[in-house]
Amino acid sequence: MSQAVPSEPRFYELSDLLKAYAYSGFTFTDTEETPGPGLASYLRIAARDPARAETAVQQIDELLSVGLFSEEIAEDVENIPHIRPPMGTSVEDCLRITREHLHRFLQDPSRVPQMNPQNAWEWNERFPELSQFLGAYLHQNYSDFYASPEAAINEYVSEAEPEDRAQAAQEITELLTMVSSDQELDTATTALGLDLLPPQGMSLRQWLELIRRRITVA
Repeated sequence: MSQAVPSEPRFYELSDLLKAYAYSGFTFTDTEETPGPGLASYLRIAARDPARAETAVQQIDELLSVGLFSEEIAEDVENIPHIRPPMGTSVEDCLRITREHLHRFLQDPSRVPQMNPQNAWEWNERFPELSQFLGAYLHQNYSDFYASPEAAINEYVSEAEPEDRAQAAQEITELLTMVSSDQELDTATTALGLDLLPPQGMSLRQWLELIRRRITVA
């Protein structure tokens, strides 16, 4: 008898949206005219997949219709990030403003100003397979599992599906194209889970190019 596949949390997309706020200070800072840093971060990601914003709107509507403090959704709400409203406003008020920004975004997603990710949540959403690779294989405790970074990379190559390796390689290409400065590249890869220095005599950019070739030719 096969096991049932666990269902997604009730407010899974709203939870992702609120994580963008969490990585931007845990506070609602949107005005009716302008999204704050957290929502702006989410909108840049949603511009690549507007269906996510549609789902977020639906889930905000569901939450507001039931009531944030309803016993019916108490357990579901407990599992989403808790973001502070400004003094004199409620979380519900803030979510209504968020919803209006999402609604306007869905009228024309192309109007979202594009820039490089501004927080760790956004870097990981923008480069999901690279985040999985670096965070799982080249983290600070890699030596507990592998004799060297090369051994960790080799294990990724042997374990990952070809399409996942291809995506990771493509994401490295996009990252190196997107980021021009060494400092921002260090910030990005740290956010993505890389916690090792490049081999001696090699820059981070050179190392990533070497890794890209390694996971591509396998």
